[in-house]
Amino acid sequence: MEKEKKFVRTLVTTALPYANGPVHIGHLAGVYVPADIYVRYLRLKGEDVMFVGGSDEHGVPVTQRARKEGITPQQVVDRYHELIKKSFEEFGISYDIYSRTTSKTHHQFAAEFFRKLYDEGKLIEKTTKQFYDEIDGKFLTDRDVEGECPYCHHPAAKGNQCEDGCGRDLDPTELINPHAKDSDHPLVLKDTTNWFLPLNEYEGWLKEWILEGHKEWRSNVYGQCKSWIDGGLQPRAMTRDLDWGIPVPVEGAEGKVLYVWFDAPIGYISNTKELCDAQPERWGTWQQWWQDKDTRLIHFIGKDNIVFHCIIFPTMMKAHGDYIMPDNVPANEFLNLEGDKISTSRNWAVWLHEYLRDFPGKQDVLRYVLTANAPETKDNDFTWKDFQARNNNELVAILGNFVNRALVLTHKFCEGIVPQAGELTDVDRAAIEEFKNVKAVLSDHIEHFHFREALKDAMDLARCGNKYLADTEPWKLAKVDMARVQTIMNLALQITANLAIAFEPFLPFSCEKLRKMISMEKADWSRLGDIDILPAGRALEQPVLLFEKIEDDFFQQQIDRLERIKQENIINNFKPKPVTTTSTIDDFAKLDIRVGTVVACEKVKKADKLLKFTIDDGMAGRTIISGIAKWYEPEELVGKQVCFIANFPPRKLKGIESQGMILSAEDAGGRLVVIGPTGPVKPGCQVG
Repeated sequence: MEKEKKFVRTLVTTALPYANGPVHIGHLAGVYVPADIYVRYLRLKGEDVMFVGGSDEHGVPVTQRARKEGITPQQVVDRYHELIKKSFEEFGISYDIYSRTTSKTHHQFAAEFFRKLYDEGKLIEKTTKQFYDEIDGKFLTDRDVEGECPYCHHPAAKGNQCEDGCGRDLDPTELINPHAKDSDHPLVLKDTTNWFLPLNEYEGWLKEWILEGHKEWRSNVYGQCKSWIDGGLQPRAMTRDLDWGIPVPVEGAEGKVLYVWFDAPIGYISNTKELCDAQPERWGTWQQWWQDKDTRLIHFIGKDNIVFHCIIFPTMMKAHGDYIMPDNVPANEFLNLEGDKISTSRNWAVWLHEYLRDFPGKQDVLRYVLTANAPETKDNDFTWKDFQARNNNELVAILGNFVNRALVLTHKFCEGIVPQAGELTDVDRAAIEEFKNVKAVLSDHIEHFHFREALKDAMDLARCGNKYLADTEPWKLAKVDMARVQTIMNLALQITANLAIAFEPFLPFSCEKLRKMISMEKADWSRLGDIDILPAGRALEQPVLLFEKIEDDFFQQQIDRLERIKQENIINNFKPKPVTTTSTIDDFAKLDIRVGTVVACEKVKKADKLLKFTIDDGMAGRTIISGIAKWYEPEELVGKQVCFIANFPPRKLKGIESQGMILSAEDAGGRLVVIGPTGPVKPGCQVG
């Protein structure tokens, strides 16, 4: 089978992020961190690997952003391409090239790819009905149409997918009450002609290639492909009626561009060509990376891109005829944020560029947390509490603690020089036994894309080191057996060197600092598990802390920010409740609503929600208990005038008789706001 083939080189690609906004932690956990781990691992092994990425700069999200900001699509993509590229570089995503789909190389390559399929009759011309804005005089794409989801009834489903609701793929014509996303213009269905890729003609090949030939793929990938194929594939449009994108290179196709999902994956190839053309002595030709059977192609993507990378793009390449197929497509599930789905439209995200600004020098902490919580088999959740716990309890208390102890003790007892090991004891041999197979275990996990398990096993090596120092207690032996201390410290340093190799794919910044401290020029995966990586007599640098504890108040700013965003989203999405059953003027007349002045206000003991009001009602005065303590401090209400119902029967709350009910309104965010007159009114006046 293909999976057993020994490849000469590996080409790794990552899904192209839309250049209509920044990158967030969901993107990182789903695609970019696991891809970078895998590439760094292959480089450590000395394998020939190319890492290709880039920005997807065409498509509707870009034009929507441009319209919203009143600028051109080119201005949008120029801004966000640079932001994304800079953020990836600072975060350590180690691309060999990160380019863009507005490059001349890409435009020419994508156009030529389409033209070859067109000239060879691999595409079919098809007329369909599409929503048309008669006022603006243009066709609307799927994402430009919104309406009620026919399945979950989310009120703002897009024409291609109910993104913030049930997640189903949709057709715009399925929406209930469809309308233009950015206007109230009336829509009509109008005929339009585009070119389609006849996926149905490749069903047999896809069944053989995927369902029979790649049963080792992740279950979510294999299952989604099987569902699509078993359901019967239909022709898919490869062109769109748009003015932003790569013009369709066919006479009479004015006003049409290549569909973004035809154009974008070709960006992997055009970016490879751009790199090879710039550095042919290093990379050779782009053809050997895309058309040579000795190249292994791996796509890292999120689960929402499975069909495009496993069915549509491979079918495009199969139709073209000259290309290799992906050997694996390790798609991750989704990462949620504090129990809620990450959403760019709702600003519910942790943005990479903001993290790098707010947490300088802590790239590896986020890389570690995202890998430890990687949504490899199911959706997972990112919380700031877990971020803090993993930093403090694992990076600091386990890995950082062992490294610091090993180096500090070496400087204290061995003058900062790697000592010569003497005769080994059973304790030494037991420790060596624990990590001698670490290379095989880690390699197996990484090569099968189980990065979470690989990280866990790397951290277990640090646990082994801590246990070894605790068992041998060199600080006690230093008084009686310095030769034994030297053996202990030698082995502790060898474990440290192993950690510098094992964690290199995961924590590149920290491992660079660690290698400097132990005077280790480079990490070599072939040495992982060895006990003689650091030669006796090597001088060590002064130790510095790899990680630092993060206190609660540091995170409160992030939690407060998310709470503000949540409240803003509630307010922005507020819709009044339906009017209740009809009441008559006689019903209203039964309520004696009056104005009173708050003379005193205090919290009710042992009742967090209750406030006790003393009201001047123009008569004998009265006491009213109200459940608004969550939203008001007592002193801010004293002297204010409020409206209250005076003829409710008295009732006891927490042993206090309440003689009425203070009226309040619940705002869009759920906050209660006390109702009162807009100007001074004599206490006791009636409301009517």
